[in-house]
Amino acid sequence: MDQDLARPSRTLVGRLLRDTRREALARDVLTLPSVQEAARFIRRHDRRTVDEQMRLASVPAPPFQEDERGRIWGALLAEAGAGPVQTDEVGNVWAPVGRPGDRPLVVSAHLDTVFPPDQDIRIRREGDRWVGPGVSDDARGLAVLLAVVRALIHGPGPERTPVVAVATVGEEGLGDLRGVRHLFAPGGALAASRGFISLDGAGTRRVIASGVGSRRFRVTIRGPGGHSWVDWGRVNPLHILAEGVCEAERVPLPSGCTFNVGRMGGGTSINAIPTGAWAELEFRSEREDHLGTLESRLRRLLERLVRRRNADAPVPTGEGATLDVQRIGNRPAGRTDPDTPLVRAALASTRAVVGAAELAASSTDANYPMHQGDGGNPLVHG
Repeated sequence: MDQDLARPSRTLVGRLLRDTRREALARDVLTLPSVQEAARFIRRHDRRTVDEQMRLASVPAPPFQEDERGRIWGALLAEAGAGPVQTDEVGNVWAPVGRPGDRPLVVSAHLDTVFPPDQDIRIRREGDRWVGPGVSDDARGLAVLLAVVRALIHGPGPERTPVVAVATVGEEGLGDLRGVRHLFAPGGALAASRGFISLDGAGTRRVIASGVGSRRFRVTIRGPGGHSWVDWGRVNPLHILAEGVCEAERVPLPSGCTFNVGRMGGGTSINAIPTGAWAELEFRSEREDHLGTLESRLRRLLERLVRRRNADAPVPTGEGATLDVQRIGNRPAGRTDPDTPLVRAALASTRAVVGAAELAASSTDANYPMHQGDGGNPLVHG
C-alpha cells in the first residue's frame, strides 16, 4: 500500500488526540472529590429515586392533562432545595439550581405520557423489575432529574455555568412539543440558554445528537353519502381514503424517511355510503427538507385522487367529494454537531461510567432546541 495513503491525515490525528484528551478529561473529572461525593450521594439515595419514580409513574399525565404530576414534581423540586419553583402558562415546571444566572444549562425531563386518560397505569413489581405504562418514559427521567438536583445542591453546586431544572409538558403525541416550544421560542424564558440536556427513555449508552422530525396530518374526505344500494355509484369517502393511503404508501421515500398511518375511521352504518372519512398519518425524517417535500407530495397526491374520483363517479350528484388536509403536528428535525463540546463530553462521560457510548437519533423534547441551535448554540439530548 502507498505509504501516504496508509498514513493518517493530520486532521484525523488531531481529532483522535482531541478525543483521547476528552476521554482522559472525563476520567479526571470523575476522580474529583466533589464529583465522587455527588456519585456516592446519588447511590446512597437510590431507593428514594426509585420510590419517586414509581410515585410519579402512578399519576396519570396524558398530553394536556399533566397538571397533577407537575404539581407533585414541583413540590419535590422545592423540597430538594431548588427555587424559586415556577409553573408557566402552558404547565412547564422549572427552577434554578443553586445561584440563578444568564444563559443557563437546561436539564429537562417531560411530564406527559403517551397513554390516554382511561389507561390503567398501575405499577407492579416483577422480581427486580418495575413494570407499568410510562414507568421508564419518562417517570425515570423526572426522578433522575430530582436526584441530580439534590446531588448538585448537596455538593458545591454548579460553579461556573448556572443550571435550570425543567419538567416539560406536551412531549408526547399531539402535544407537539408545546412545552419546550414555549420555553425556547424567540423571546421564551429559556431561549438564551447555552445548552439543553433531556433525560428521556431507557438505557444508559445512547447520546442523542440528531432529532428525528415528523409531520403529522389528519386527512378528512367528505361526500354526499347515501344508501349502499339505492345510491350506489356516488363517491365514497372511505373508498377514496383507502386508495389514497395505498397510493401514498407506494410513493418512494427518500433514504432515512418513514411513513405511517396510525388511525382511520368514518361512516355510521355498514349499509350507508359515509358522508365522511378520516385518517391520521405521519412522515418522519432526520432532515427538515425531506419532511417538506413529503408533505407537498402527499397533498398533491390526494388532490389529484379526489379530482379523478369525482370525475369518474358513475352517479354524479353535483356535490362530489371534498378534501381537507390539516397538519396536526410539526416536530422539527434538528442536529447538534457530534464534535461540539457538549456532545463530546456526554460521550466521554458515558464511556467512563458505563464502558460504552453510542450516538443515535430519536424524537424527543430536544428536537426543538436542536433545531433552534443548528449552526449556533450546541443543544443536545442524552
